[in-house]
Amino acid sequence: MPRRLRFNGTDSMNGACPAVHEDLDTGEIIVQGAPVTGPEDIAQLQHFGAGDAAVVVPRELLVNHGPKEVERTPKLITSKEFGKLFETFEHSAWHLETRRGYASDRADDSYRAFVETGSASWDLDSAWSTNIRRQTEAGKYVGRVRVVDDPPTQGQLFLLDYAKCNAATGEDVRSLWRSDADRARLPAEDFWIFDSRVVAVLHFDDADNLLDFEVITEPAEVLRYVQVRDAALHHAVPYDRFAAQLPSLD
Repeated sequence: MPRRLRFNGTDSMNGACPAVHEDLDTGEIIVQGAPVTGPEDIAQLQHFGAGDAAVVVPRELLVNHGPKEVERTPKLITSKEFGKLFETFEHSAWHLETRRGYASDRADDSYRAFVETGSASWDLDSAWSTNIRRQTEAGKYVGRVRVVDDPPTQGQLFLLDYAKCNAATGEDVRSLWRSDADRARLPAEDFWIFDSRVVAVLHFDDADNLLDFEVITEPAEVLRYVQVRDAALHHAVPYDRFAAQLPSLD
């Protein structure tokens, strides 16, 4: 079974090596760089085994993109603290959604209306809609990209229809096929980025229940998520154009 690797970063200006990756399951770090092949150089390496490989990387690569702790300790925040981020952000809030469904959606009246009628109900006077509309009317950017399977799940079809509500509050809502997301190497993570300096990662269980919120402020880690955002926005299309590709939503 192949490793699940996450790209942590590179200092290369042209996308070439060297780079640092992390194994999401084991926490092991994989460093990619130019190989050391000279016999005299290899002879100086202590404990170098027959199956080992050595690479050369700039010191800055490890400083900027290597792990800062032996064991990573997530910083968790409460749902109240998470909600406060949507009231206090200064210029931008952006969301990547990658799951095939959300338990919170399935428990909502708007979802039940979608299942029964094919159209989601929505309330522009809800606390969420009111706040997002207030933020966008103040000139702030709020956006999201939703990753969609082919064929879409019922949960994803619901969100495509519910995007009308998101857009009505001033959100920039876009969608992206999962195959395109995989080619762009987007991670299978759900997260929000606030002001390009705070990331809130949303953790779920196998039943799509939201478990907790992990906040990340370390600059190199935040930069990795910002790069994901830029790639997702580049490949995604507005939700209404995306929905037009699906006969059932025309």
